[in-house]
Parts: sequence; C-alpha cells; structure tokens
Amino acid sequence: MASTSGNSSASAPTQNSGSEGDVQLLMDQRKRKRMQSNRESARRSRMRKQKQLNDLTGQVAQLSKDNNQILASITITTQLYINIEAQNSILRAQVVELSQRLDSLNEILNFINTSGSVYEPDQTLHASLDNSFMNPMNLLYLNQSIRAASADIFQYEY
Repeated sequence: MASTSGNSSASAPTQNSGSEGDVQLLMDQRKRKRMQSNRESARRSRMRKQKQLNDLTGQVAQLSKDNNQILASITITTQLYINIEAQNSILRAQVVELSQRLDSLNEILNFINTSGSVYEPDQTLHASLDNSFMNPMNLLYLNQSIRAASADIFQYEY
C-alpha cells in the first residue's frame, strides 16, 4: 500500500507544480500585458499633455500679439483724443472771443440805432470824432485777429 500511496503522492505534486507553473506563467503574461498597457496609457497621456502644452503656448503667443495690437491701438487713440481735446480747447476760446466781439458789435449797433442820428461827416464833426467812440479806427480791438491759444493753457477736469 505504501507503494501505491507513494506513487499517487509523487504524481500529485508533479501535477500541482505543473498547474502552479501554468498559473504563474498566466500571471506573468497578465502582468506583462498590464505593464505594456500601462506604458501605452502613460505614453498617450504624455502625448495629450504635450499637445495641450503646445496648444496653450500657441494661445499665449496669439494673445500676447493681440494684446500688443490693442495697446498700440489704445496709444494711438489716446494721442488722437489729446490732439482733438487741444483743438476743442482752442475752438472754445475762439468761441468766447468771437461771442465777446459779437456782443460788442451789437452794443455799438444798438447805440447807433438808439441815438437816432445818422453819421454825416463834416469838418467840425470829423475833428471831434477823431477821439470819439464812434470812430471805427479808434476801436483797435475790432481789427485784431483771433490768435490760437496753446492747448496746455486750458486745463479741464472731467
């Protein structure tokens, strides 16, 4: 009996080690497949990250270019605004001056119209008018030209 059980016990460990070897081989194959799959997944992940990085780098470059163009446009627009504001200041000063001249001329016309007399030059009247208010030649401020004021004279706060 001992020989029978010895034979059966000797053959059982051989089968077990063979099946254990198959299991080990199968586990090794699965491990290699998993490692290969992980490597491929990591490679794809690195490629996606590199593509995202390249895309973001391109966006940064484009946004920097756009930003520089906008800054240049703002600079030009600001300069144009300053120039137009200076011209407006000059025009405002001219409007004030011309309004004052118009008021003065209207006052003179009102004075002439209300006095009821028409200007008739004669020798005695001519002599008295040389120094009078009615002599247009004595009104030098009416013959002055309008001068453009420097833009920096006028300071406006908004």
